[in-house]
Amino acid sequence: MTENAPMQRTPLYETHIAQGGRLVPFAGWEMPIQYASILEEARAVRNSAGIFDVSHMGRLEISGSGAAGLLDSVLSVNASGLREGRARYNVICDETGGIIDDCIVYRRSDSAFMLIPNASNTEAVIQWLAQWRPADSDVEIVNVTSEFAMIAVQGPDAVGIVDNLCDIDASAVRPFTTVQAMIGPSQAWLARTGYTGEDGFEIIVASDRVVDIWLALVDAGCVPCGLGARDVLRLEAGLLLHGNDMDTDHNPYEAGLDRFVKPDREGYVAGPALMRIRDESLSRKLVGFVVTGRGIARHGYAIMSGAESIGIVTSGGHSPTLETSIGLGYVGIEHAEPGAVIQIDIRDRLVDAKVTELPFYSRRRSE
Repeated sequence: MTENAPMQRTPLYETHIAQGGRLVPFAGWEMPIQYASILEEARAVRNSAGIFDVSHMGRLEISGSGAAGLLDSVLSVNASGLREGRARYNVICDETGGIIDDCIVYRRSDSAFMLIPNASNTEAVIQWLAQWRPADSDVEIVNVTSEFAMIAVQGPDAVGIVDNLCDIDASAVRPFTTVQAMIGPSQAWLARTGYTGEDGFEIIVASDRVVDIWLALVDAGCVPCGLGARDVLRLEAGLLLHGNDMDTDHNPYEAGLDRFVKPDREGYVAGPALMRIRDESLSRKLVGFVVTGRGIARHGYAIMSGAESIGIVTSGGHSPTLETSIGLGYVGIEHAEPGAVIQIDIRDRLVDAKVTELPFYSRRRSE
């Protein structure tokens, strides 16, 4: 997207305005950052159910007899091993092991997949796929982002609410599984996935049907939530944000994503680099930390050990669930053990923090 290009709008743009959403620029889109209160919206997701417009994220259809093979060559996991209707989280790495994006891949049929890249990386992912598509391949890569909308329904009440509105037993859908369903008169695609640490669904539906589904979910008790609450929730759940916590300057091993990487595969373009990184000692690692002093860690703040700068905060903020300040950041490997005491430079004041295990919050721990 060029610097002077107009901001894109999702099919729910007018609905956000009507419901009091505060819209801000985000990755080239006008998106709601909040409605009433970011913290209240985050609490609603933790305690009942919230709904998010995530239509800004990319939707790429990859199809053809060579689709699985192409994806196997660029994804960090084996797409050809996915059963129909299943999904898998993965990272897309370049030839040096740097992270171009993190995505979820869904297998729609034997020869058709859908890939969901982050909004700001959609074009980069398309270009990377096209670069590695063999010249004689029958694979088609189609960007259908504008044709379909995507909303996320998250929280302990989310599954029950969706169940009451659709024609299938939504509660029987397994995590990282996708199904077709009717929500009222509209056909939708339900995926039991999310980015909040809570149970729920991400719903893909034709753009001209999404307003009706959004309003039905709100009428059923879902609280409209903006990207501010989504960022709070994903941080509490220890989920990384591309562009903050990972990028092409970081690899999945130092980002703690090694369980999603299968480098020992023939034809995997990032495999040689990732195997070399895996077999060498890491010099830095992404850690979670809890601020034990007074102050809130923010993106870009220095992480210190006494007078020595040892890293940088990549994500940080106040956790309404834990009622404390939390954050993520890369530090030298010698400072990465849970329990290590570090300091965060908050406006030229060193504030104590402690390295901790991730995630900060898990619904299974709280149940």
